[in-house]
Amino acid sequence: MTPGRLIIYPLLLVIISIVFKDQIVSALTQYNGFDLSNSLINVKEIHHGGPAKDGIPAIDKPVFVSAQQADYLNNNDRILGLSINGLAKAYPIKILNYHEIVNDFFLQKAVVITYCPLCGSGIGYFADIKGKNTTFGVSGLLYNSDVLLYDRETNSLWSQLLSKAISGKRKGTELEMLAVNHTTWQDWKKQYPNTLVLSDKTGFDRDYSRTPYGSYDQSRSLYFPVNQLNRDYHPKEYVLGLKLSDKTKVYPFAELSKIKSPYNDSFAGSEITIVFDAENRTGKIFDENQNELPIVTSFWFAWMAFYPESEVFKADRQ
Repeated sequence: MTPGRLIIYPLLLVIISIVFKDQIVSALTQYNGFDLSNSLINVKEIHHGGPAKDGIPAIDKPVFVSAQQADYLNNNDRILGLSINGLAKAYPIKILNYHEIVNDFFLQKAVVITYCPLCGSGIGYFADIKGKNTTFGVSGLLYNSDVLLYDRETNSLWSQLLSKAISGKRKGTELEMLAVNHTTWQDWKKQYPNTLVLSDKTGFDRDYSRTPYGSYDQSRSLYFPVNQLNRDYHPKEYVLGLKLSDKTKVYPFAELSKIKSPYNDSFAGSEITIVFDAENRTGKIFDENQNELPIVTSFWFAWMAFYPESEVFKADRQ
């Protein structure tokens, strides 16, 4: 072998290693059409859920009907309910399973209703960011098995359960959570007989009478990995998750079903009241002035993956 070749081979190895390194870095920072170069979380922990960007279509022009017209709902169907200044709306889970996001308005205020079927988490937010109404789409990406939204103005990615942008121009910006109720249609229409209901005439060809997730909500298996998996309860045990003063507490339904409702509790220096309805498997939390607090209803595994240091409510310790 000539000296020239001895020099060329190491140079080729260096060039090849640089090229492959650049490809790896590019693959980690460009994912499904999103720039992750400034991500707040490890990009290796962001997973592709299967669909492309907007492969799960958000509902941008929601149509609503009266409670009497909502004949596609059964009493036990789950809904996300939101009431603001006398206006009540219900968003059926059977529709959200196929869309995950509804961009809507409440009395001319922009809101976004989000639902992640993999985490059982339904959360609503005001969608006015720095004075501008913002709409969101489904990125097709997941973090801790939870949906990552994106805003259509800046293409920033937002974590539903963190309630903030994790990459893009709006990285670190937080959304203001709304007091959304995760309950049955029967319970919601009893509370709000004049409620409006998201119509099943969405403009998309979907069979909303069938769930695309089968018995996932009863199974112990997860479709995607999470950073931490707490096994103290069934992974799909429903919980109420509360954030106050940068502290978190979680109330498993299995524990709430053992106590008499309403229940007074102290947390993060505040006096709160938990109201739990075992029949409809739903709960609310109020502050000392009886203002309803924004909470998250989700699966146990999901809340604990994001907030592993949460104080866990135990009925037998009260």
